[in-house]
Amino acid sequence: MDLTTKYLGLDLKNPLIVGAAPLSNNMDTVKILEDKGASAVVMYSLFEEQINHEAQVLDTFLTQGTESYAEALSYFPEPDQFHSLGGEDYLEQISKLKQAVDIPIIGSLNGVSPGGWMNYARKIQEAGADALELNIYYIPTDPFLTGEEVEKIYLDDLKTVRGHIDIPVAIKLGPYFSSFANFAQKLDDAGANALVLFNRFYQPDIDLENLEVVPDLKFSSSYELRFPLRWIAILYGKIKANLAATTGIHEASDVLKSVMAGADAVQLASVLLKRGVKHIEVILNDMIKWMEEKEYASLQQMKGSMSYQSIAEPAAYTRANYMKTLQSIR
Repeated sequence: MDLTTKYLGLDLKNPLIVGAAPLSNNMDTVKILEDKGASAVVMYSLFEEQINHEAQVLDTFLTQGTESYAEALSYFPEPDQFHSLGGEDYLEQISKLKQAVDIPIIGSLNGVSPGGWMNYARKIQEAGADALELNIYYIPTDPFLTGEEVEKIYLDDLKTVRGHIDIPVAIKLGPYFSSFANFAQKLDDAGANALVLFNRFYQPDIDLENLEVVPDLKFSSSYELRFPLRWIAILYGKIKANLAATTGIHEASDVLKSVMAGADAVQLASVLLKRGVKHIEVILNDMIKWMEEKEYASLQQMKGSMSYQSIAEPAAYTRANYMKTLQSIR
């Protein structure tokens, strides 16, 4: 059974990539992931705030409005509360992983404002990373900031990082854009080698007892795959960049659906944290079993077969799906 795929210029033995998560902080864990079938690992994200915390400088995009509410800055973690991998430790971990395993290691930078943190893209490349995932997490709160200006922030970040490095760059982003297909095309034109769809924006909650806004971690479920599934199906064949599905990849069926929609790869995190890293082998075995039953010889044979451009009724991915779903309730 041929499960090979190509992603970010890398020849992968299968489409199962370990997404950015604390798993990459442990050498033994990464070795087990490789042994159980992972084709690549995305490093835990290195945050802009981690890189800049010594100067205690946060860009205006991150601190907009906090001059009126000084306590707002206290919500950011203290330096010692960040993930244990600081800037230099992060680079060292990449180097160690590259020496310890044979699968590709993909660095991950998480930020939004222009600044020196982007220089770490070059350092990540020099540490041996095979590619870089740029994770832009930005909530535009300024009512005077237009959609075009928000897109420009992403495009400028991508172009700046692209200018620092020679290795491939994936951009991981959320779906909240007024014309996502158009924006995906702009990112493609700006040099993105892959789009990772979609970033999972962890929503805050309100603690009624202590009257505080608090973080609230909830792992993903397979149901959440439907959103990236739709957009991968729509974008397949329309842009040059690779497409990777993330959020909601828990079972072999989730992987198979993603590939049929047009994904070159998928990223797993929540399921490995919930069920253990060895579950990746279960997913692979279940994929092979299904493909054998359906007489598929390779992943490429099914890739894009259920995309927007391939199915008989492409309206199933657009407004018609909405109407049909509502009618089914009756």
